[in-house]
Amino acid sequence: MDRTTRRVTANLPVELLDAAMEATGEGITETLTEGLRRVRRSRAYPKAMALKGRLRLRVDLDTSRERRRRR
Repeated sequence: MDRTTRRVTANLPVELLDAAMEATGEGITETLTEGLRRVRRSRAYPKAMALKGRLRLRVDLDTSRERRRRR
């Protein structure tokens, strides 16, 4: 079996799964994968906010904008 995926069996509320699949417009696997990604992202947000005001970034906006124009 592929180590990058895992087959699972889960009992899910039909209404919840149907609503989620309708929202994503995808099948079960894709919908559950998107849900898991959103859970992971939601946990990262508080960690990022905890850093607010603690990082000193020195960004030259003119140079940054120039790089974007050259593409």
